[in-house]
Amino acid sequence: DFLCISLLNGFIQLRYNLGDRTVILQTFQKVHANGNTWHSLKAGRVGNEGYLDLDGINITQEASPGMNALDTHTDFFVGGVSSLNLVNPMAVENEPTGFTGCIREIVINNRELKLTVTDPKGGANVGDCDGTVCGYTVCKNNGTCQVENSGFSCSCPQEWTGSSCEQSIHCSQNRCGSQALCIPQPTSFSYTCVCALGWSGEYCYNKIKFFIAKFIGNSYIKYTDPYYGKRDLQYSRISLNFTTNQTEGLIVWMGKGEDEDNDFLAMGLVNGTLKVVINLGERISVPLIHSKYSTCCDGKWHFATVVQNQTCIKVYLDEELILFEDIDPQRKYTALNYGGICYFGGFEIGRKVNVVTTGLFQKEFIGKIKDVVLFQDSRKIQLMKAEGYNVYDGNYGN
Repeated sequence: DFLCISLLNGFIQLRYNLGDRTVILQTFQKVHANGNTWHSLKAGRVGNEGYLDLDGINITQEASPGMNALDTHTDFFVGGVSSLNLVNPMAVENEPTGFTGCIREIVINNRELKLTVTDPKGGANVGDCDGTVCGYTVCKNNGTCQVENSGFSCSCPQEWTGSSCEQSIHCSQNRCGSQALCIPQPTSFSYTCVCALGWSGEYCYNKIKFFIAKFIGNSYIKYTDPYYGKRDLQYSRISLNFTTNQTEGLIVWMGKGEDEDNDFLAMGLVNGTLKVVINLGERISVPLIHSKYSTCCDGKWHFATVVQNQTCIKVYLDEELILFEDIDPQRKYTALNYGGICYFGGFEIGRKVNVVTTGLFQKEFIGKIKDVVLFQDSRKIQLMKAEGYNVYDGNYGN
């Protein structure tokens, strides 16, 4: 499989192969090689339907029956490749050559790549396209960069400060603890502190411990499974207790949640009923919704378990089997390659639940979670030792 964007005789060309055929899209307008004009390029696919957009002019390749997942096992290359042997002969029309020009603002699946010296895994023969120390987006938040003898300086908009305009003026004198995030509140000319896991209080100075995690909204825990490399991923299992009075919310997401091709197993609430969704490959998300009766949003504790036996999924609620389905009798994909990552309650600050889950769940979880067990482990996982923010001690209060 491959996906390649190239410049051919002045035209932008997109080629991709999902395993059965190579699809080719090409722009109608040429890119003029004057070296002074920046062009905006958007390209990609939804299933096996491709699209290519150059400066607002869009081309779409109609979808037809066939493969719809992109399985690649190489690094992501920009501007060229480390070895021509890595280029599939069908990915380009002629012999592959490196790109000459400037590239900026590369966004892959809503995540911007940092084209710096330190962030990529490697590279060669690449320089600063701007030709000065200012470069591109050195000054954040629409700051203006000026070249100086000692380097550069940034002239910041009214709401921002710092050497690169990276800090809100409302957070410049904040009292948040060292483990906290300062969130500016421009309308009130103030800020709020979002506490890291294990801290609480207005400024996050109070150290806490808990066995019951309380999620208040805009909260999350990210747990990394230390035994992931030893797991038999064809036989996954997760169980936990939860309580809430909300009708919507993501309880747990087993998976990286980084791009559309990541496997995942998710559990949450939709319209007051328990919803389980699993994706073992090819971006086929199979939703299993228990709608017999709504018991999940009554403020009482409920015990939920999801068991994956290859493609057979069982869901238990309060020890009653409520869902049992074989999501793929053909057994094409049978392993849950979740990357050893489990999110509880939501995702990192700034990542919207409805965006990351592509609408499968609408909101973060508000309520409490305890007694989380993965696979057939004899011990509950220690949520306190994970990463997270805005999670509190659920042992007391509502």
